[in-house]
Amino acid sequence: MTTILSIKDLRKTYDDGFEALKGVSLDIRQGEILALLGPNGAGKTTLISTICGITTPTSGTVTVGGHDIQADFRAARRMIGLVPQEIALEPFEKVWNTVRFSRGLFGLGHDSARIEEILRKLSLWDKRKNAIKELSGGMKRRVLIAKALAHEPRVLFLDEPTAGVDVELRKDMWAIVDELKAAGVTIILTTHYIEEAEAIADRVGVIDKGELLLVQDKKTLMAQMGKKQIEVMLTCTIPSIPDSLAHHNLVLNGQGDALIYTYDTNAERTGITTLLNDVAEAGLILRDVQTRQSSLEEIFVTLVSGDAA
Repeated sequence: MTTILSIKDLRKTYDDGFEALKGVSLDIRQGEILALLGPNGAGKTTLISTICGITTPTSGTVTVGGHDIQADFRAARRMIGLVPQEIALEPFEKVWNTVRFSRGLFGLGHDSARIEEILRKLSLWDKRKNAIKELSGGMKRRVLIAKALAHEPRVLFLDEPTAGVDVELRKDMWAIVDELKAAGVTIILTTHYIEEAEAIADRVGVIDKGELLLVQDKKTLMAQMGKKQIEVMLTCTIPSIPDSLAHHNLVLNGQGDALIYTYDTNAERTGITTLLNDVAEAGLILRDVQTRQSSLEEIFVTLVSGDAA
């Protein structure tokens, strides 16, 4: 797959000595959805701002479609759409003009049909004649998305696009993401809603303290780092785990009627058969057995906490 965005040893150090980015390197493929996860202050927004030309890097290089973001700024920026976290719109301007102006900034001619298509997709058509100040917070967020799409970018950055917005907008947003991906648009998403990244991303990147800890195919990541748990539900409650089962490193649930066993999906042997035999020998009767896979959120917490093997 063709690389459309290439980041090499990108660094950003502020005047007070704070290192926001510490040698980030990353190649992003054309047409993929990359979810960038990280705690507050990890460097996600700084990375996006630098790529989009809002922040000047201290060192390193970034190319978009082969265009260097500093040496060939205009061509690089023309390929990028950005939906920022902050809502910064001219309050007295009308929705239609706001979106149309964004298209003109990139040297594209007026295209009423294209603008209408975007506004309709984002449920903004009925608001096209309204001033920005008359819109709700969710509607203003929709306008930001419309502005980012107006010049038909090949790379779209979504910086916490659904933070604090209604469920309807989220559904609209992800429907548009699916359409854009189908059209070959590359999407880089930062989000605190990890379930969204788990649902739509092709690859997941984890950044913390300005360093890119990992970039991995989502399914491969979950297979490599995911743990499975088996919950052995009992027909009665017990006060504690019997001594004969202590070597299985079990956890007793809060109600005292289930034993929770965690195992590595990549291990040669899971130990489940031995566990179930030992449970029976301990005189405990099984009511049911359930399993569950670790979520992306749990994997993320493990990586950031430094507990990953």
